[in-house]
Amino acid sequence: MLLIDELREQIKNMEPDIVTIKAYWDNSGLEDKFNELETQSHQENFWQQPNQADILKELSGIKQQRNMYLHITETYNEVGELIELFSKDETELEKIKSDVQKLGKDIAGFKVNLLLSEPEDQSNCFLSINSGAGGTESQDWAQMLLRMFIRFCEREKFSVSTLDYQSAEEAGIKSATLFIKGKNAYGILKGERGIHRLVRISPFDSNKRRHTSFAAVMVTPEMPEFEIAIEPKDLRIDTYRASGAGGQHVNKTESAVRITHIPTNTVVQCQNERSQGQNKETAMKMLKAKLIQKQKEEERAKEKAKEKKKIEWGSQIRSYILHPYKMVKDHRTNTESPQPDLVLDGDLMNFIESYLIWSAKN
Repeated sequence: MLLIDELREQIKNMEPDIVTIKAYWDNSGLEDKFNELETQSHQENFWQQPNQADILKELSGIKQQRNMYLHITETYNEVGELIELFSKDETELEKIKSDVQKLGKDIAGFKVNLLLSEPEDQSNCFLSINSGAGGTESQDWAQMLLRMFIRFCEREKFSVSTLDYQSAEEAGIKSATLFIKGKNAYGILKGERGIHRLVRISPFDSNKRRHTSFAAVMVTPEMPEFEIAIEPKDLRIDTYRASGAGGQHVNKTESAVRITHIPTNTVVQCQNERSQGQNKETAMKMLKAKLIQKQKEEERAKEKAKEKKKIEWGSQIRSYILHPYKMVKDHRTNTESPQPDLVLDGDLMNFIESYLIWSAKN
């Protein structure tokens, strides 16, 4: 394919996203809101208003979105015109090629941000992985998922801390919890919550038979401390020796902490910090986040008069098939990839975008 044809094809493929972005912007009322807040901020007595900090914060957020919207729509038009203007000039088209690639990434990122409208979407988050039934097979699969999410976070420039890591006897992990910090971390990762299923020829089976393994992923937004009060009498706190990587203190003292919230049977554990006190503090933070999320889900369920959705064994969200053919398929959106190796190396954004679009419609 000639370069000019390739660039025309890429621009054509961007058109549906541009149409979606423009329609969203026109219907969102954000342009009117921007003009209203901008006018307010230029009034003479604005600095005397008690809520001026809130207004400026809201204005700044909308202005950032608006600038990106204008940049994307204007660049899309300009690049399309430049491609036609220099259609017979290979040297200029090579320069335009990098602009087209950057525009594609900008459109994808902006589209995701438009779909992250819930207040907690901007939060940092806790991501927990638990191996399912099936012993070594599922434990190895849980570790593969852990690596996938860490690689994804590296790609997205998220900061990742391992709060808890429970090694399995033969291979893999029983469970692990990550704290993921970054812009829209919860909003981007919330769709990963559910059961992930792996089908492959087992490396642990001497007869080379095909095995199916399951692991559960839970994603919880970090919440401000003041949002919930917990009665001490409702807690059971257990300490144990930490395992896995973590320095010289590991395995010598009972620094790891497990907290159970008795009324809801919610369990959290942390072994990452140096002292029992620090682990307890982090575990309490995780527990509050889980309880607040549970509370919010129950409130939403009442509002919608629908049965609360729960993450349960059997609610498979995605299958990763390595044998007899190669395919990753999301069962909610029907999004597929014939390259499971890339997906397991953290190439998840296509699945995440598809989920956010799907979830906005449902």
